[in-house]
Amino acid sequence: MEYLPVEVIGNILSQLRGARDAVIASATCKKWREAWRNHLHTLSFDSHDWPVYHELSTSRLEILITQTIFQTTALQHLAISMDEVDEFSAAPVMAWLMYTRDTLRQLHYNVKTTPIFNIIEKCGRQKLEVLALAHNSITGVEPSYQKFPCLKSLSLSHVSVSTLDLSLLLTTCPKLEKLALISPDIAMSDMEVSSSSLKDIYVEAISLDKFILEADTLEAMHLKDCTLELFEVVSKGALRVLRIDDVSVIHLDIGENTENLEVVDVCNFTIMWPKFYHMISKSSKLRKLRLWGVVFDDDDEVVDLETICMCFPRLSHLSLCYDLKDGTLQHSLQGSSHLLNVVVLELGWSVVSEFFSEWMGKLLGRCPNLKKLIICGVVSEVKTHEECQTLANFTFSVVQLMRKYVHVDVQFEYE
Repeated sequence: MEYLPVEVIGNILSQLRGARDAVIASATCKKWREAWRNHLHTLSFDSHDWPVYHELSTSRLEILITQTIFQTTALQHLAISMDEVDEFSAAPVMAWLMYTRDTLRQLHYNVKTTPIFNIIEKCGRQKLEVLALAHNSITGVEPSYQKFPCLKSLSLSHVSVSTLDLSLLLTTCPKLEKLALISPDIAMSDMEVSSSSLKDIYVEAISLDKFILEADTLEAMHLKDCTLELFEVVSKGALRVLRIDDVSVIHLDIGENTENLEVVDVCNFTIMWPKFYHMISKSSKLRKLRLWGVVFDDDDEVVDLETICMCFPRLSHLSLCYDLKDGTLQHSLQGSSHLLNVVVLELGWSVVSEFFSEWMGKLLGRCPNLKKLIICGVVSEVKTHEECQTLANFTFSVVQLMRKYVHVDVQFEYE
């Protein structure tokens, strides 16, 4: 160990999960203390890492963090996450940011501060590549001098910010590739966001009348637990991944250029299938299509398997879960085209019915190269005799059916 270069020791200390472990390890010998002082690049203070954090007063925590940070000289990654701390005083937080501003590349901070101050004014902006803020405020953004020339990832969770300040902040990040907005506190009902470099956006727990996103190079988009009247994406057709989870939206527009879509994952969402299909119909490169727990706006609407076969020839993973009805079931299985590239088929129900086995059998027949079948279902705690019998009949039919497809790996997932 004594022949290890001091830089390597610094890397070892930086790989430890929590700041406390790194402090203890640095006491090994004089050389390790030197590595701590001059070559440690990562520090994490997380209330889940050490139970004693919960027993310390806020002022004692502030002193502990201050003493630890001030013993280092080359910190690049700093993470502070204290779930049970109501708020830190602004003075020590500013001191941490000012002390590390010349070297810091990643900052994760999720504790409220009092009085409120603008964190982006104090953190080192010249080298910062990742910024994740929670339970704080961003105000008075000045693009003329508050620039983040290297920032690639920005995450704002439960952050109070106006639509104007958010828009101005994005203009100060010319290399921004990843943006996450989680339950932001926004006073306005309309939001327009623009970024020429953005590739990935995640939006969760947001309620707006209008959300317009302009991002020419956008490749991945995930909307979760949102309520929107209008959501519109203006891009140049680079979108590859679209995920929508438990979203209420009246008008959804992801643009006409959807040729590069490879993954469409829609869950717990009310859709007008003809309109939604039209939106993704040009996606000939689609590899994964997941329509899970979807509700159709019209009772007569149905996912047309023939249309899926014809429009998505590269599809390799198909996941379907929605209420089955006799009339619509027959319509959805019309045609004779095959899903030649589908190797994983995932089927599910919220209420098991006699139609499920027939539907599954027909789908298996249309996937000649299938390798894996995943059957997902919801089983209630209290079941009547009729429900138990239905489940038993379904199990029997699956056993009978799979004797014809012995090459397919079958997996059951119940909840």
